[in-house]
Amino acid sequence: MGFLGIFLGIIGVGIGIVIGLVLGFYLFIYSDPQNEPFEDPIVKPISELDTTSLQDLVPEIPLWLKNPDYDRVDWLNTFLLNMWPYLDKAICAAIRQTTEPIVADYVGQGHRPIEAITFETLSLGTLPPIFQGIKVYETDENQLVMEPAIKWAGNPNIVIVVKISFLRIKIQLVDLQVFAVPRVTLKPLVSAFPCFANVVVSLLEKPHVDFGLKVLGGDVMSIPGLYPLVQDIIKKEVAKLYLWPQTLQIPILDSSLGAVKKPVGVVHVKVIRATKLMKMDILGLSDPYVKLKLSGEMLPSKKTTIKKKTLNPVWNENFKLVVKDPQAQTLQVNVFDWDKVGSHDRLGMQVVPLKILQPNETKELTLDLLKNTNVTDPLKKQQRGQIMLEVTYAPFREDSDVVTGTLNTPTTKENGAGFSGETPIGAGVLLVTVQGAEDVEGEHHNNPYAVIIFRGETKKTKIIRKSRDPKWNEEFQFMLEEPPIHDKIHIQIMSKRTRMSFYSKESLGHVVINLADVVYNGRINNKFHLIDSKNGLVHVELRWRET
Repeated sequence: MGFLGIFLGIIGVGIGIVIGLVLGFYLFIYSDPQNEPFEDPIVKPISELDTTSLQDLVPEIPLWLKNPDYDRVDWLNTFLLNMWPYLDKAICAAIRQTTEPIVADYVGQGHRPIEAITFETLSLGTLPPIFQGIKVYETDENQLVMEPAIKWAGNPNIVIVVKISFLRIKIQLVDLQVFAVPRVTLKPLVSAFPCFANVVVSLLEKPHVDFGLKVLGGDVMSIPGLYPLVQDIIKKEVAKLYLWPQTLQIPILDSSLGAVKKPVGVVHVKVIRATKLMKMDILGLSDPYVKLKLSGEMLPSKKTTIKKKTLNPVWNENFKLVVKDPQAQTLQVNVFDWDKVGSHDRLGMQVVPLKILQPNETKELTLDLLKNTNVTDPLKKQQRGQIMLEVTYAPFREDSDVVTGTLNTPTTKENGAGFSGETPIGAGVLLVTVQGAEDVEGEHHNNPYAVIIFRGETKKTKIIRKSRDPKWNEEFQFMLEEPPIHDKIHIQIMSKRTRMSFYSKESLGHVVINLADVVYNGRINNKFHLIDSKNGLVHVELRWRET
């Protein structure tokens, strides 16, 4: 009897504990708080609160009040409040459209017991997110960087129904709270609306997410130990995807619709000769020359020399053209007859798609010259001769590290070696982008433009009238046979009169930049202090791309 009594006592205690836990959980979940006395909250102005109450309120004070770097954006919150009913419907429709194919693929695979997953109710509620402040960074790059502080204590009504055989399980998401500080980067800035090509989003710290989850009417998040476990899983999964340096990139503009493309290589063209060209002169001869250009480029065409009085000219001349999109660009070849008086007559033309070229492989081409590219032109079949070319596409090497900042003069490497430990020796292109200038002021007029002088070659930007902070954003290219390790580039800011004046031009400042750092770093993007200028700066981006 003694052993039997102990055994029955243990069973009784176990049954009692189980019944007590179930009863307590039921009363906790389904207790009615309406019968409990409710007192109206005491409302006081901040100036009347004591120290303890103020400390309790500190986490709720918006960032624009605690941190002067954050700007107040009440107008944006008002805009969201008025637009939220429409945004709610649009966002929910997008959620349904995105998730339905994913759920259909999941349910339709294998022999899963789940027959269907549907939204019974989907609404984000009546309370929009609140922007507690926004911080905007100034950078030397062609981008806009913002950090909004977002807090959302919403009242969404999201009910998902999971059907398993004859059983329908309702899962409801309630009392959602989210606090996050994302970094939003709009880049690159372009001249086509909405003026940026991509939106890049990343989180600077793990977000705070709090919510309730009801299954069959019971709040499962009240189960001891489940809430912190779910919180930890959510933070870890979100951090894997979007915590900096991980990013979410959202394309806004197609790359062909205004996005600024960077050079990716050089196409080497050797114009060898032409045969059986058309007769254009009275004596039955021509004075041919060739013009080369890549489609989509605004730069002047490359020209061969003029061969007088011949229908079978031989040139053997080499040219280099910078490529920005080898899959879409074409090499345009035009043969003209030089005339001393009047316009030059076109003898024929042809186009070569760059996508037919293999990297670093020379392709010999013999092209039939055409009048134009119009396939319906009856004169297109007229014999206009042929032209022989050798074409090679040489892609650039990958970009190196980037140096940015504001400098008086750039520094140089003492050991004469780059970050990779090797001294560049190959040919390439020097890309000079003059972004703009700041605080440039002339004594007689302010119509600034930039002059770039390199190896005896001079190039100029457009004139910006009546401005002390001009923005040019113009790129210039210098094709070189070797890296400009020991060279310097001279950039001068000038002002030119736009009406009658004794002072036609005046200098607003200049800077001399050593190119050794550009070669070793691959790219430098800096604001340089102008010499002979009180506070003037010039913003220049320099790139060395080696083939």
